[in-house]
Amino acid sequence: MEKQKIQLHDCSFRQYISHQKILQRISEIALHIQSQQHSDNPIFVSVLNGAFMFTADLCKQLSCNPIVTFIKIASYLGTQSTGSLESLFGLDVDVKNKTVYILEDIIDSGTTVHYLYNLCKDLGAKKIFIVCLLFKPKAYKQSIPIYTYGFEIPNDFVVGYGMDYNGLGRNLKDIYILNEKHND
Repeated sequence: MEKQKIQLHDCSFRQYISHQKILQRISEIALHIQSQQHSDNPIFVSVLNGAFMFTADLCKQLSCNPIVTFIKIASYLGTQSTGSLESLFGLDVDVKNKTVYILEDIIDSGTTVHYLYNLCKDLGAKKIFIVCLLFKPKAYKQSIPIYTYGFEIPNDFVVGYGMDYNGLGRNLKDIYILNEKHND
């Protein structure tokens, strides 16, 4: 069976990870988090916009009572990471002496998690864990350990399940990988 293909702006994408596999892996991540018993009421800092679906589905699988907050940081322009961060809105909960899970849709260079990890550390968080759905180990340039992740992927551009290409594709339930870019 041929993988489904989609077109977003000037790029063609092919299906890469099915919704069923995503949900199965999120269930496993939730079990891992619960089995460690780091806190009854951890703080989940979800990085917008990409991690909103991951955060929602993860929270549905947990029996603990997380405090969920969102932070928005921009680091992409088109299909490329800019290497710099722009904070669009920040942390709105007190993390002092709390267990914090930073939830990311995807980690490539690690610039965002490095920034957020240090922010939470500076604000007095007791424990900080990095959790992401997708991890690009060949692109990762930080020394902060990733607590757990859903899928290890190559250093290719992906969309769907909350992730976008210039505003399109966030609504897709599957994850798609860049097939080809058209320069019309």
